Amino acid sequence: MMASGMPVFLLLLWTTNTPQGAGVQVLPPVNFTLTVCALAQVLLHWEPNPAQEQNNSTIRYDVEILSPEPEEYDTRRTRSVRTAALHDGFSARVRTLLLQEGLPMGSDWVQGNLPPLPGAAETSVTNLSCVTHVTILGNVSLHCSWLPGQGAPEDTKYFLFYRYEAHTEECPTYSKDKWSRNIECRFSSTQIQPGEIDNLIVIHINGSSKRAAIKPFQQLFNQNAIEKVNIPRNINISLEQNDLLATWEKPISPFHEECFEYEFYLINLKSGNKQILRLSSSSFQLWVDASCRYSIRIRANLNHICRAPGVWSDWSATVYVGQNKLENSIAWILTLLCVSTSCTLLLVAIICQINHVWSKLFPPIPTPSNKFRDPFPIDYERARTCPSSTETEVGSLAEGFSCSVLDDSVF
Repeated sequence: MMASGMPVFLLLLWTTNTPQGAGVQVLPPVNFTLTVCALAQVLLHWEPNPAQEQNNSTIRYDVEILSPEPEEYDTRRTRSVRTAALHDGFSARVRTLLLQEGLPMGSDWVQGNLPPLPGAAETSVTNLSCVTHVTILGNVSLHCSWLPGQGAPEDTKYFLFYRYEAHTEECPTYSKDKWSRNIECRFSSTQIQPGEIDNLIVIHINGSSKRAAIKPFQQLFNQNAIEKVNIPRNINISLEQNDLLATWEKPISPFHEECFEYEFYLINLKSGNKQILRLSSSSFQLWVDASCRYSIRIRANLNHICRAPGVWSDWSATVYVGQNKLENSIAWILTLLCVSTSCTLLLVAIICQINHVWSKLFPPIPTPSNKFRDPFPIDYERARTCPSSTETEVGSLAEGFSCSVLDDSVF
């Protein structure tokens, strides 16, 4: 979806001759036109009335912007460029201002209008917000988010463009909602110049849908107002007796150290007391109770000395310092108790080993004596293992008998 194709309108004029002073007529300018020459940029152009008599007078022009934001100024030129959000139209008027002998005399006004940008009602994005960051490489990133219009169909595709001075660029990376509609945009690098004062960033979001004409939306952001400052760097916190010492470096930024202010967030973890201190330097010293433990966080912003403040940075990572005295005492007591108990047990073991205390306290168990006569003497055991002559004879008899029986069966 292209951002070009903006309408150009030529406005008809009217002229009224108004007698001013001693027969001097101040005539309105002619051929007043309004032309959209870039995103949210209008060229106002007119020509002097050829019938206007100057008579050693000075001619200037009063210009009044009626909408979207009222503004009034005068100029000697016959052209003027204004930046304004044009989605709801644009209206302006101009008149001739004749200065004669220090007295101003004005003609009638000539007015021109640009109609609102086309599109269905409530299809434009809402709640548009943008922030910028200065990156480590010195570039400026841009992040914008918005909500779809209440009347935008589910198939709506939104497209974001930003313009900075003469540069216009479409968003390269979008995030989507559950209907795949673009609701966030990220530029990792832009043509926005860090360190510039009060330059405008133009955001233009249009869209497309098969079910409705999506109305474009434009919003202007002051470059300084939406810059989110980076977090302070190299934070060092120490506690020397009752003095809390803190130092850090300014955030990544083209602005000098004196352009920053800081907030120092201190919490006493023992009592729960909280303090936020506003500081103008990158070092700090504070008297505290050394028996307590503290948590510290720091954030930064630009101050009014160098430019209008922007968005405060995120808080730094939490730094802890000190230790509660009660916790410290308990830890030491437990440590000493464990060490003393271990040493005592080791010493007792050594003494007992040297003096043979263990053998005296726990003598070996003696072998019990045989107070009863063995009913089975050793001769009995021998008798069991050695066969008698009777057993031998019986065995021989049985062997002979079996042989005789075998002989009878054969014969």
